[in-house]
Amino acid sequence: MAIEIEVPSVGLSKVAVSETHGEDSPYFAGWKAYDEDPYNESSNPSGVIQMGLAENQVSFDLLEEYLGEHSEASIWGKGSPRFRENALFQDYHGLKSFRQEMAGFMEQVRGGRAKFDPDRLVLTAGATAANELLTFILANPGDALLVPTPYYPGFDRDLRWRTGAKIVPVHTESSNNFQVTTQALEDAYERAVAMNINVRGVLITNPSNPLGATTQRSVLEDILDFSTRKNIHLVSDEIYSGSTFYSSEFTSIAEILEARGYKDSERVHIVYSLSKDLGLPGFRVGTIYSYNDKVVTTARRMSSFTLISSQTQHLLASILSDKKFTESYIKANRERLRKRYEMIIQGLRNAGIECLKGNAGLFCWMNLSPLLETPTREGEVALWKSILHEVKLNISPGSSCHCSEPGWFRVCFANMSEETLETALKRIHNFMEQRKTASI
Repeated sequence: MAIEIEVPSVGLSKVAVSETHGEDSPYFAGWKAYDEDPYNESSNPSGVIQMGLAENQVSFDLLEEYLGEHSEASIWGKGSPRFRENALFQDYHGLKSFRQEMAGFMEQVRGGRAKFDPDRLVLTAGATAANELLTFILANPGDALLVPTPYYPGFDRDLRWRTGAKIVPVHTESSNNFQVTTQALEDAYERAVAMNINVRGVLITNPSNPLGATTQRSVLEDILDFSTRKNIHLVSDEIYSGSTFYSSEFTSIAEILEARGYKDSERVHIVYSLSKDLGLPGFRVGTIYSYNDKVVTTARRMSSFTLISSQTQHLLASILSDKKFTESYIKANRERLRKRYEMIIQGLRNAGIECLKGNAGLFCWMNLSPLLETPTREGEVALWKSILHEVKLNISPGSSCHCSEPGWFRVCFANMSEETLETALKRIHNFMEQRKTASI
């Protein structure tokens, strides 16, 4: 018999009762619908297909094959000095071997065009922890970060909930493919000033738009110039730097700083993780790379709350040290992502749906605005509910990403098999045919 508890009368903290975690949005509601009725080709073919989660599963077999051939990376025998060494507590710097290999891998996925010093790299339990930790360091409660839209819905939780900071959206438009502009940044900054909000920085997801990871160099230079004029910080989230599929010319803010002789670099901080490029979100491996000595020192002190297990660090250091493998993996992963992207784009086009042209990442943005009964957020959410409950597809409405134009939806394509993606595309095609028939 279940234990019954009275409704509590004792109070909790402001953080505990705050709604700034953002998990009441359709983005998280879609996850719940999937968890309650997950699609399975054999046991539940009518279940919900998860297309709202940006996971990279297209190259799991390469990692599995590598570990099968190099079992010494993860198996420690009796009496092994590695076991005793790694079982004991490590300092907040993390294993030196892992920091060195992680810095090398960050250089590798950027084509060797940027250099990273392992001593400036701080390890965290994923990019989520890295973004929150940086927010704690850069902003006081009530201060704000400028974030271009559409942006990852989890930022509402990661940047605001426990830190007490605010997000001021930088609105972009589909007319220029949602590319952030200097004018949009200026407008957002002035809007914050008018509300008496102190802006402490700007966070860009590189891409600084939803298209891919090869944001134009000139755009990044404009954003850096903007942060310098306003004397604020610049956080560059570069988690998709190795996931380009139409161009390997990923532009990192690190390249621009190097070209400028590291002028104004003390305001720049980079967030990276192995979740997207290596497809290991469950390993919880993220990094902060800062050119500000005080930020590095403070981040290390705070990282005691977000440590990565020594066993995980040891395993990944062994994998990343094999440059022949990582080179072949990066190449194969990019080719596979390109194939998946082309598959979903063509499938949606066959169903009469157009998408923004992308060049990287694990998702695409499709335009369903012609299907809205009303061109509003409410009309978009109504369409999303229909797709979730009738078509049984969990996609993310643009409003959950704070997109200013109703009708745009984020659709992930790398977190499933090709067979499941084909099933999802068939469902979308049938849905569009039914809509056409109903409108005649």
